[in-house]
Amino acid sequence: MNSQTNRTYSVLRTEKKYELPLQQAALIADRLARIMQADIHSGVGGYAVRSLYFDSIYDDDLMDKINGLEKRKKVRLRIYRPEQESVKLELKQKQGSAQRKDTLEISREAALALIAGHFDPLRELSDPLAAELYALMHAGVYRPKCIIEYSRRAFAAPTNDTRITIDSDIRVSRDFDRFFRAAPAYSPVLKHPVLEVKYNRFLLDTFKFAVNLAGIPEMSCSKYELSRSRIG
Repeated sequence: MNSQTNRTYSVLRTEKKYELPLQQAALIADRLARIMQADIHSGVGGYAVRSLYFDSIYDDDLMDKINGLEKRKKVRLRIYRPEQESVKLELKQKQGSAQRKDTLEISREAALALIAGHFDPLRELSDPLAAELYALMHAGVYRPKCIIEYSRRAFAAPTNDTRITIDSDIRVSRDFDRFFRAAPAYSPVLKHPVLEVKYNRFLLDTFKFAVNLAGIPEMSCSKYELSRSRIG
């Protein structure tokens, strides 16, 4: 089996999320487009993000979030086009407002094996992250729980590694066999877009003024938690 990884990389940032009315999200996107660079994948109208989330046999990661544990994690596969051959396998770990994301690029074939509950492709990789994910997923009997897809507009600035995204049309599916196909059967999750603000150290005033989130509370639920509540 050819399951060689291309690269691994990590990101550590503060991450805050807000649910916004559609009109306000559009206004913020217009402001951000004037002061930040659009993501290289964005194009004119953004791009699709599709993630398949795994969880343990007892849904430990979901329950940690529901119970409000400060330290928690998520494991997911991520693609942007159904036909792509390289797939991101990501381990997200959260402690308070800090979010660490470790990414391992694996082959499409290896991703299909993980979806089927076979973790041996991770053992074949001489990579510490692959070994960590193998131990975690094998011990916890991790299995696919849901596919989440949405349309994303993303803006970035090099100062403090700032990244601001607007996700809309968030939807969920249990159609795991169609992760690499054009159209899984989806159910809607949220009517309103979700704004995510990510940065290191502090957020510059320029970007604070652009998003203008005074009086808007942070989201207490993640996309994964909301999606699982939608499909059971």
